[in-house]
Parts: sequence; structure tokens; C-alpha cells
Amino acid sequence: MELWLFYAIGSAVFAAATTILAKIGLKNVNSHLATAIRTMVVLVFAWIMVFIVGSYSEILQVDARTWIFLVLSGLSTGASWLCYFRALKLGNVNKVVPIDKSSVLLTMTIAIIFLAEDFTWLTIAGMVLIGVGTWLMIEFKKSDRNGEKANKSWIFFAALAAVFASMVAIFGRIGVAGIEANLWTAVRTTIVVPLCWIMVLATREKRNENRERDKIDLKSWVFLVLSGIATGGSWLFFYHGLQVGNASQVVPIDKLSIVLVMLFARLFLGERFSKRSLVGLALLVVGTLLPIVF
Repeated sequence: MELWLFYAIGSAVFAAATTILAKIGLKNVNSHLATAIRTMVVLVFAWIMVFIVGSYSEILQVDARTWIFLVLSGLSTGASWLCYFRALKLGNVNKVVPIDKSSVLLTMTIAIIFLAEDFTWLTIAGMVLIGVGTWLMIEFKKSDRNGEKANKSWIFFAALAAVFASMVAIFGRIGVAGIEANLWTAVRTTIVVPLCWIMVLATREKRNENRERDKIDLKSWVFLVLSGIATGGSWLFFYHGLQVGNASQVVPIDKLSIVLVMLFARLFLGERFSKRSLVGLALLVVGTLLPIVF
């Protein structure tokens, strides 16, 4: 197995665990506050890894160009997280995740056009299958069980999460070459933390009005911490993968975490999937693996 593929698979496994753990932890918690707490956990985890591998001394050697992409990646990450977990708070995992994972199409397109990464007709065919599969997996219901209009704001937040996630991958691919991957993750997370807490403070008044609903119980704390640890693991694998492989290769494999997410959502959250969703998932998997296997 090629090294980039190993890292990409590891990233996908941890990313799937992140989504399910966060969904459970978000049940009775304001999404912005939950994101901030998770980010703090990732921050501690990331810096522990930096000191374990001994790359902390390299921070003084980081050039201006890498710092620019670090900041851009950090801001994009914070925006992506805030939108993604807000969407998870409002919608089902099996609806939110396909939209978020559609960022792979934008990432691959940018990587091919602007980063001059190699592609073949199989790559293009795979992108088409990924697009069709994603579309089939996104089902929009006109009304809920009571015949009332369903809250569709999760769609907006999920779409924004996908755009920002694509920016994260591109900025990471460009900037991570100039810094050790563990250190990149740690510094980037340090940039994300203030953004998350600014959002918490900005929504504090509204949250105080619902403080009983948003009170964090022990179960939520446990799952939020576990989600943060899983996120840290996913990031470390992801940026190691970007260092040794192309974004157009690593990102699609990372996004295959959707398979595990749907499996976990069925087992642990009791969410059900239509035949249309399953067909879409199959096309997405085939489209992802097509350029890699052949």
C-alpha cells in the first residue's frame, strides 16, 4: 500500500468517528459551544503530538508563505466546522454528510486546474460518478410528519461547510510542504480556537435564553471530548497524506468516510436510508476508487 493511501484511509476512519461522536454530543449542546470545546481538545492533542515527534523547534523556521496558508487554512477550518456542526445540529447525519462530502468535487477541480495535478479520463469519469452519487444521496422532503414545512436551514450550512472544507484541503496542499505535518495541525488549530470562541461569545445572549436546553451533561462532555480526539487523529493522517500525495488523490479517499458514517448512523443513531441513497452511495464509492484502482 502506498503511504499516501494509508494516511488517507486513516483520516477517513477517524473522520467518520468524529461525525458520529459529535452528533451524539451535540444533542443537548449549542453547536457553537460544542465546536469550541472540541477544538480545545484537538489543540491539546495536536501539541502533544508535536512534542512527541520533536518538531516544535521548526516553528521558528516557517517562512512567510507557509504562515499565510496556515492562517488561511485555519480560518477556513473554523468556518467549515462552525457550519458543519450547525448543520448536524439541525439535520440528520445521512442528509448533511453527503452535501459536506461534495467538497471533493470542488477540491479535485481546483487541484487539477490551479495546482496542475495529473488527471486522466478515469479521473473525470470518477468525478461525474461522485457528483451523481452525491445528488442521489441528498433527499429533500417537502414536509415533516405533521405536514408542516421542514426546517431547511441545515442545507445552507452544509453547503457552506463543503465550500470551506475544499478551501482547507487546497490551502493545506499548498502550504503543508513547508512545515512538518504535526506542527501544521497544531498551529492551524491554535488559529481556529479564537474564531470558535468568538462565535460562542457572539451567540451567548441567545444561548442564555435557552441555558437549560443547552446545559452540558456528562454524556455530552464525554462524546465531545472523544470527538475532539478523533478529529485530531483525522487531521494528522490527512496532512501527512497531503505531504506525500496529491490533493486529488488524498481528498477523495478521505471523503469515503461517508461509508462508515452511514454505517455508524444506522447502528448507533437508528437513521434509515432509502434505496436511492444506497444507489448514490455505491456510485460515490465507485467514482472515488475508479481512478485509483485502474
